[in-house]
Amino acid sequence: MRQTQHCTVIIPALNEEASIAGVIGEIPDWVDRIIVADNGSTDRTAERAREAGADIADAPQRGYGSACLAGIAAAGETDIVIFVDGDLADFPERMDTLVDPLVEDGVDMVIGSRVLGGAEAGSLTTTQRFGNWLACRLIRLFWGVRHTDLGPFRAITRGALERLNMQDRDFGWTVEMQVKAAQQGMRVIEVPVPYRNRIGHSKISGTIRGTFSAGTKILWVIFRSAVGR
Repeated sequence: MRQTQHCTVIIPALNEEASIAGVIGEIPDWVDRIIVADNGSTDRTAERAREAGADIADAPQRGYGSACLAGIAAAGETDIVIFVDGDLADFPERMDTLVDPLVEDGVDMVIGSRVLGGAEAGSLTTTQRFGNWLACRLIRLFWGVRHTDLGPFRAITRGALERLNMQDRDFGWTVEMQVKAAQQGMRVIEVPVPYRNRIGHSKISGTIRGTFSAGTKILWVIFRSAVGR
């Protein structure tokens, strides 16, 4: 627990056997439960995660959002949900910087900004940087909320998460969360987080098709939400 708040970490993972134990090993001891949402891995991701002490939530329908939703469904009663990727690009030991504003300051959601924290050379592609910049500019244009990143390392109160009623099952997950929080006037802040080169091959930015699909979906979520205001 973190100051009486029950904390659950959700790790969406697809073929991350080389890194998943390292991610789990860096998670602070005050975290109450760790759930690896296995998104149909064909390697030993689930086995490695269990050995490291995590629970497994099966998410056979491919998609980042699908895995996150499976993890949420498996979480049960908890006060705070923390999302972190399974590729060891983030620094899980820094979770306190995400969680403490929720506990101490009444914030609804905290996003770890790789832009503010300084990403290691090569960890973010030029396309990723531009896509982040464009998406954040559009969110500011339509809803007047400032963001610098759509980073996956984030924490949110369970109550806020339930109010968001998340639906996206693939590339639009993080931007859907930020857009809906802006629409509802939630208190959202960013904190700087470091970012390093991931272990393994990215399923999104590592391919032209993945990059195009992710970028298209992110823009679709933003414009669909703006039109429906």
